[in-house]
Amino acid sequence: MPAAEPSSLIVQKTAWTSSGALLLLLAISGLAILGLVFLAAIWAGTQSDAVALDRQRQLVTGRLRDQVQRVSQEVQLIGAGYASLLRTDTAFSDRDAISGNRSVEAFAHVATTVFGYNAAFLVAPSGELALPTDPESVRRFKWVRPLLQPLIRDLETKRKSAPEHAPSTPEPSQVELLRLEGRPSVAGIVSLSDVALADRSRGNQYYLIVFRFLDGDTLDEISREQGLAAARYARTADQEHNEVAYQIEATATGEPIGFIIWEPDLPGSRVIGWLVPVLSAAGLVIAVLFLALVARLRRSLRELSVSEQHARHLSVHDVLTGLPNRALFAASFESCLAAVGSDNDRGAIALVDLDRFKEVNDTYGHAAGDELLQAVVVRISALIGTRDVFARFGGDEFALLLPAIGASGDGHLGICRNVIDSIGQPFKLQTGDAVVQIGCSIGVAVFNEASHAPSEIMRRADVALYDAKHGGRGRVIEYHPSLDHRIVERENLKNELRFLLEEHDEELPVADDPPAGPVGRLEVFYQSIHRCNESADLVGAEALVRWRHPTLGLLAPDRFIEIAEETGMIGPLGEWVLRSAALAAASWAIEVSIAVNVSPSQIRHHDFEARVLKILRETGLSPSRLELELTEASVFDVDEQVQATLRRLRLHGIKIALDDFGTGFSSLSHLLQLNFDRIKIDRSFVSLLGSKAEGTAIVSAVLDLSRTLGKETTAEGVETESQRDFLAAAGCSHLQGYLFSRPVPLAEFAARLQSIRSDRPTAI
Repeated sequence: MPAAEPSSLIVQKTAWTSSGALLLLLAISGLAILGLVFLAAIWAGTQSDAVALDRQRQLVTGRLRDQVQRVSQEVQLIGAGYASLLRTDTAFSDRDAISGNRSVEAFAHVATTVFGYNAAFLVAPSGELALPTDPESVRRFKWVRPLLQPLIRDLETKRKSAPEHAPSTPEPSQVELLRLEGRPSVAGIVSLSDVALADRSRGNQYYLIVFRFLDGDTLDEISREQGLAAARYARTADQEHNEVAYQIEATATGEPIGFIIWEPDLPGSRVIGWLVPVLSAAGLVIAVLFLALVARLRRSLRELSVSEQHARHLSVHDVLTGLPNRALFAASFESCLAAVGSDNDRGAIALVDLDRFKEVNDTYGHAAGDELLQAVVVRISALIGTRDVFARFGGDEFALLLPAIGASGDGHLGICRNVIDSIGQPFKLQTGDAVVQIGCSIGVAVFNEASHAPSEIMRRADVALYDAKHGGRGRVIEYHPSLDHRIVERENLKNELRFLLEEHDEELPVADDPPAGPVGRLEVFYQSIHRCNESADLVGAEALVRWRHPTLGLLAPDRFIEIAEETGMIGPLGEWVLRSAALAAASWAIEVSIAVNVSPSQIRHHDFEARVLKILRETGLSPSRLELELTEASVFDVDEQVQATLRRLRLHGIKIALDDFGTGFSSLSHLLQLNFDRIKIDRSFVSLLGSKAEGTAIVSAVLDLSRTLGKETTAEGVETESQRDFLAAAGCSHLQGYLFSRPVPLAEFAARLQSIRSDRPTAI
């Protein structure tokens, strides 16, 4: 077909042209965005530098202010000490002049060495040194005297104008920044009273003057504390281009007395310095990428066909496990049906559903769940033949197509049992570093050339799987027509239960013997709970719901509770049981406790607490007599809201018990998180007492754990005296089971309580 080639070339060139224009547009857009980023970075860096520089200036200003404040405090302290020393000398005679000089020298030494001042002078109001001192100090004072004289006058004026003050009031002082000996300094002056010197007619008021240069050790200290790089002092602002100058001004005149110069820390400039080469490299990378994308376009046209083949593969295979998916399995099934040649040729469909997979996924995460699914596929694949088709339908659902199982025999069931045994073995997961144990249920439907359509065969396998899961799990069930009757019966029970609950939508009857409707009635039976002692005192009862069906008779909870959970009817049903049990217990002759089971959906309801308290108020039952039993499934993944609800219920006096302990997929952390009052040992463990050592070890371990945590324990399913004796010796606190009583109707249980009350001696 020669005409097709030019058309193909035109399409290819069009694709090239449009792709090239798109790539060019993308390149220009990238460069424009890069330019905007560059400009924004420069602006942000400039602003950051300005803020940082202003911050450093503020820090230097604050540090100088601290220096002034520090000198003000120190000069008061030195002055007070100086005045005390002078007052201790009652008079300085000619022979004591040496002693006075030593006092001056001692305080000058303290001011210069201890407080770090460069000089200290004791000065009379006239501006002369008050006491003789060494020639060097006299010469130095004459040099700075003209600059210090204004401070003396100002302080003298301040002292004379100030009102009389108490002896404990500090003498007036003054601190200023000024230039002394050609260097920026902070000088402080404080007024001193000296009675001893007053007697020598020199006046009784003197001034202690100290000063410290700011360009020496003080500048080094400021530089260290504020992080000023290469800080130095200069008389003029002769900073370099990479330096900044801070002007020090005299306190009195505001004239500059020097400059502090340092190299400022400018984070914005650093960022710009880092960013410029990066952005330049980015521009170069964009150019290189543009050329690379053009080359990639060529390869994409060649890879298109490969990608199309891969997409076709993914459309009929599971991404995680690589198994065929539902669509490919259906196609393989139809091909298998078409290939069945006679009545003697048989095949089988097996639907596999993993048990407890959701718990693993929720506990260890989806990564662990994916690893577990892959491990399951490896085990099952090792058990089937090359002609068999193994597919994943989604989630934890798988399907097996066994196209040739022979005219007779149950080899296909043997394969399914091997699958169940293999999946039941523990799995070591790398993700989460855990060992988990799950199981699986399998429903099987056999077919031949005379069988029904593929959809009917799949339905039969699904019906068999449904029966396998709801009949105990870990089983393989082959379809039989009777299974359809079970499904119909289950659907009928579902509809009848809904009718029964909706008929009494507002409030279900709670009478001792309510009238039966067209679908029967619900009743609450009571099984006694006894103290584990020699007298086996009856201390409580557990409320157990029953359905008295008009045709099926008295139905136990395992026939309809699961239906109520699936259909969302467990809420109103559980509330009715709680109300019935509370109303009955409030009328009993003996005030024993009443235990009521609570479903997971009930405790997760936002107003569960309010409903429970409302029922207690309406029935008059004391909260301390109510015990709510939660199964491990209900507390498997509790959130903060549920924990808070249970804590508030316990504050009201309601007890919380953990039912069926050890049978679910739970953690010991639940015992600490939810702070249960009671742990109930499941009947499956109690039944092993006396027959298997494992049962004795498990029950003993649970009792030891409960005793350590300070929890009460109730053993369920106690049927023999040997079980009772072992549990009593092991420290169990309460017992429940057929050894004491079966669950009985309300009237019979109430009569038993009345009999117990009558048998008790009357207090005199």
